[in-house]
Amino acid sequence: MTEDARREHRTVGDVDLTTWRTRAGRTAAGAWVRLGERFGALPLLVVTLLIGIAVAAIGTWAASEVYEGVRQADDAAVLDRPVLDWMMTLRSPGADTVVTWWTNVAGTIGMPIVALGFLVGFTIQRRAWTPVVLLVAASAGSLLMTVAGKDLIGRARPPLADAVPPYEHSPSFPSGHTLNATVVVGTIVYLLLLRESRRVTRVWTVVLGTAFVVSVGCSRVFLGHHWLTDVLAAWALGVAWLAIVITAHRLYLTTLRHREETAPDGSESVLHRGS
Repeated sequence: MTEDARREHRTVGDVDLTTWRTRAGRTAAGAWVRLGERFGALPLLVVTLLIGIAVAAIGTWAASEVYEGVRQADDAAVLDRPVLDWMMTLRSPGADTVVTWWTNVAGTIGMPIVALGFLVGFTIQRRAWTPVVLLVAASAGSLLMTVAGKDLIGRARPPLADAVPPYEHSPSFPSGHTLNATVVVGTIVYLLLLRESRRVTRVWTVVLGTAFVVSVGCSRVFLGHHWLTDVLAAWALGVAWLAIVITAHRLYLTTLRHREETAPDGSESVLHRGS
C-alpha cells in the first residue's frame, strides 16, 4: 500500500466511495484510473477540480439564464417581498445584533478563518495534501460562482429602508454568504465524515453542518441583505458544486485503490471485478 493510500479514508459508514454502481460511473472511474496511472493520482485530482471549476462557472451562467426567465415570468420571485415583510416583523434590537454577528461568521473574514482553522487541523492530523486541495478548490469555485453570478445578473438588493445596517451595496444574486457557507462547510462536513466511525457522530455532523448553512441563508433574508430567491439559488449552486468536488475526490480515491490492489502480474483491480 502506498503512503498516500494509507492516509486516505474511503468509506462513509458502510458506503465505499470507490464503488461505482452505475455503468456510467464505472466507465468514468476506469478512465480516471488509467489517467491516474499515467500522471499520478494527486495531479489528476487537481486537474479534475480545475475542470470542475470551469463547469461550475458555466453552470452559474446557465442558472442566471434560468433565473432571468423565472423573474420575467414573476414565478418564484413573487415570494421575495412577502417573505421579507414577514422577516421584518421578527426583528428587534437584540435579534438584529445576534443575527448580524452570526451572518458575519460566513462573511469575507469569518468564513476564511473557519476554513483555515479546519484546514490546519486536517493537515496536521492526516499529514496529507488532499484536504488542502479539496478545500482550496471548493472555496475558489465558490468565489468564482459568486462573482460570475453577480456580474451576470446585477440584481439590486432589497431597499436600504428594509435592511439592517451595516448595509451592503454589491449585486444581490446569488447570496455570496450562503453560497460560500454551503460549499466550505459542506466540504468540511464531508472530510469529517471520512474520519468518523460512529453513526451518531456522523448524523450530528450532518445535522450541525446543515443547520449552519440553512441559518446563514435565513439570516441574509432576515437582515434584508438578500431576497429569498438569492438564497435559494445560492443553496442550489452550492450543492451542485459540492457534488462535483466530492465526485472528484471519489475518482481520486478509486485511483489510489486501483494502484494498491492491482497485482504485480497485471491482474484486474477490484474496480473491474464487479464493483
